[in-house]
Amino acid sequence: QVQLVESGGGLVQPGESLSVSCVASGSIFRVNAMGWYRQAPGKKRELVARISSGGSTNYADSVKGRFTISRDNGKNTVYLQMNTLKPEDTAVYYCNAEITPAIGRGQFQYWGQGTQVTVSS
Repeated sequence: QVQLVESGGGLVQPGESLSVSCVASGSIFRVNAMGWYRQAPGKKRELVARISSGGSTNYADSVKGRFTISRDNGKNTVYLQMNTLKPEDTAVYYCNAEITPAIGRGQFQYWGQGTQVTVSS
C-alpha cells in the first residue's frame, strides 16, 4: 500500500504566504514525478506545479513567480511554497505522485486526501 499524506494549508489573508507538504509512504521502490493540483468549488481539478525526480519543474501560468515546488527525495516528500496568495488561489490542494511500488512493476499514480487553502480578508 502507498499513501500520500498532506499537511499544511489553512486560512490566510491576501498577500500572505503558506506552505503545504506531502509525504509518500508505504511499499515504494521509486518515487518519480510529484506534483500539486487544486480544485476550487465548481471547477475542474487543475495542475498547479510538478517536479520530476531529477528536479525539473513546471508551473501553471497563474502561479508562476509566486509558488515554488521542491522535493526531498530522501524523505519522499514534496513541498509547495505559496507566496503573495490571492483569493483565486482558494481551493483544495491535492498531492500527486507517480510511484513504482516494487522492482519489475509499472508506475502508478497516487493522490493525497487534499488540504484546504483559503485566501480571504
